[in-house]
Amino acid sequence: MFQMRAQDFGIRVGSLPRGPRNKITDVPGVLVGHATVDTPTHKTGVTVILPGPQNPFTHKLPAGVCPFNGFGKTAGLLQLQELGTLETPIALTNTLNVGLVHDAMVEYMLSRCEAEGVALRSVNPLVCECNDSTLNHIGERAVGREHVFSALASACQDFAEGDVGGGKGMICHGLKGGIGSASRVLAFDGKTYTIGILVQSNHGVLSDLTVSGVNIGAGLARTLETRAADQGSIIAVLATDLPLDARQLARVARRVSVGLARLGSHIGHGSGEVFVAFSTANPFDFRAETAVRMTTAFHEELLDLPFRAAAECAEEAVLNSMLTAHTVTGWQGNTVYALPELWRPGV
Repeated sequence: MFQMRAQDFGIRVGSLPRGPRNKITDVPGVLVGHATVDTPTHKTGVTVILPGPQNPFTHKLPAGVCPFNGFGKTAGLLQLQELGTLETPIALTNTLNVGLVHDAMVEYMLSRCEAEGVALRSVNPLVCECNDSTLNHIGERAVGREHVFSALASACQDFAEGDVGGGKGMICHGLKGGIGSASRVLAFDGKTYTIGILVQSNHGVLSDLTVSGVNIGAGLARTLETRAADQGSIIAVLATDLPLDARQLARVARRVSVGLARLGSHIGHGSGEVFVAFSTANPFDFRAETAVRMTTAFHEELLDLPFRAAAECAEEAVLNSMLTAHTVTGWQGNTVYALPELWRPGV
């Protein structure tokens, strides 16, 4: 599918080469699916990230997290921080739907493990959220089991961005936000690796919005009535096939904040910034009988390039979430405008 993204508007973010799709799914095996609830009352949904073709419960992946500002209701972070492993797909939805999506993910994992003859007595679904109550009647909790299973079934490489899935009701820098993605390709020892990021953007203040070093938001803010405080949130999920361990992944995830800052975000008190990262390298099959396992490791002194890639991907992913979105009028008549309707680069 074709959507006008930052690169199509002539916006160049950073210096590293993009992946072929410029999405998180450039990391081999990673898929993304959406289910969108779009009615006069509900502007919401769920987005899922499948970390690979293998069952993530039996083949656990190294993972790290950076709760840069922990104003959020995410489920699953505590065990992920403690053990450094991801064991389910990752789901993004709205604040009050975390519990229902968590329940559906448990059901999905139970069903998948039963089909594979794997006993599952405990599982740690990772469900992240942002609040979409300005556009969505959030109290009716419109996202249920059928939406989670639909998103999982539709997961693919060339997924839509903007006001879809968990991004349907999101607002970014006072304009329409949502789902956005970007990737960068790195070379080490004659091999190529990929870092990709997907965001659910719901943060920022319009007057601060900065693109390519130019504060475009100040002029827009004089003509639009938007919130004056940064009270949203942003979830960023980083995937890579570099053999990073959990600690290194958390360090790389922290650099998402650099990309947000370049766009003008100051990360307010009421904004939850949660960054999750996983690697598809070194999957661990917990059924292995050996006490010691062999893994590959990445040189600590070479992390500068992954740091830069994370910052570039985050900046471009947020821009893509805004540039691919449409103007949306919510359940109480609130209209949030899409950036391309108000601004064009160089105009």
